[in-house]
Amino acid sequence: MKLKYKIVVFGLFLTLSAFTWHKFYVSVTEVAYSEDKNRIEISTRIFIDDLEKGLEKKYNKKINLATKEEIPEAKDFIKGYVSQRIQANVNNKTAEVVFLGFETENDVLICYLKIDFSEKITTFELYNNMLTEIYADQQNLVHTNINNTKRSFLLTKTEKTALIKY
Repeated sequence: MKLKYKIVVFGLFLTLSAFTWHKFYVSVTEVAYSEDKNRIEISTRIFIDDLEKGLEKKYNKKINLATKEEIPEAKDFIKGYVSQRIQANVNNKTAEVVFLGFETENDVLICYLKIDFSEKITTFELYNNMLTEIYADQQNLVHTNINNTKRSFLLTKTEKTALIKY
């Protein structure tokens, strides 16, 4: 009986020690068309520590996001980085994605963008390669609500674009 108990405990130990903590890398982007404002509204949520690594790689500076030591250029760096990483085409034409600003919520940075657009939307294409240059397993979830049609996409380092036809 004791031998059986030892075997079970040893087996349980091996099983549990085989699992190690693996950090996941994800951003979540929401896209919605606001008819009353004639614009497409975009918000993207990114973990601050992950974004900081992306900014530090791009700009070769210690950024210290969301701390008292945050560098003065941080806001411009965030705007430049996000504007480069999120782009869109509407009705098969390049759209001007305007960076509106950002806020922090716990350990997440939320960026707000918009595309002024008043025509009927027949196609919408979103390019999002947020942090794929840092993390090979980065996942960028995209949820859209355009023309009362909800869709979701999982974008990765190899699949960077979501295309919707209405």
